[in-house]
Amino acid sequence: MIKAAGLTKRFGALVALEDFSIEIAKGEIVALVGPNGAGKTTALHLLVGLLTPTAGEVYLGDFHVMRQALEAKRILGFLPDQPFLYEHLTVEETLQFVGGIYQLDPEIWSLQAQRLAILFGLADKMNRRVNQLSYGMKSRLVLIATLLHQPQILILDEPFFGLDPQTLHLMKQHLRECVAQGMTVFLSTHQLSVVEDLAHRIAFLSQGRLVGLGTLKEMTQRHGSACLEDLFFQLTGSSSG
Repeated sequence: MIKAAGLTKRFGALVALEDFSIEIAKGEIVALVGPNGAGKTTALHLLVGLLTPTAGEVYLGDFHVMRQALEAKRILGFLPDQPFLYEHLTVEETLQFVGGIYQLDPEIWSLQAQRLAILFGLADKMNRRVNQLSYGMKSRLVLIATLLHQPQILILDEPFFGLDPQTLHLMKQHLRECVAQGMTVFLSTHQLSVVEDLAHRIAFLSQGRLVGLGTLKEMTQRHGSACLEDLFFQLTGSSSG
């Protein structure tokens, strides 16, 4: 469902990402990990078409992200690391706005919005303005908006940062359910415990290059690491001290 081949992105003399290639199957969760500045956000922005690659290609499903951008975006849900919400809209107005962007049938939009609002504990807050919500509730609203059009592919950039335990539990539980139904998920995070809990495979990025890819069991055995944290420091050259 996600295929990147030879992705490279240069900003002048700076090589932010070099020869990044990965394939992610339907119904799979792959986590992208690496230190700050490794190129994770650049990689995700290339995958969703927010950046144009210097070299390489990306396909989402059967669609080329650059040449078939609209078709690719219809099957994609993307949650950036700094999501934007219109603070003076209500929760319901926010979801109506998103539904309109995706040209959802009003009846489908309504049923999906109600189902997700109940699931994430926002059903009693539909008439509340966004600026009256807590950080955790805003995070839930952003995820609902991302899932509203029932995407086949979900790409998430640091989706768990700052979440309270209840919201984190809800998000992980729903991601598992979506994947069980065939959704493909690619996410970046610094929270290694979440990676251990969720990911089928882990991609390690260091200085703009993919330095490891596989299941946790495969990777720890291959590199003689005791745990994911040790593996992270070993592959990325980061220091724990």
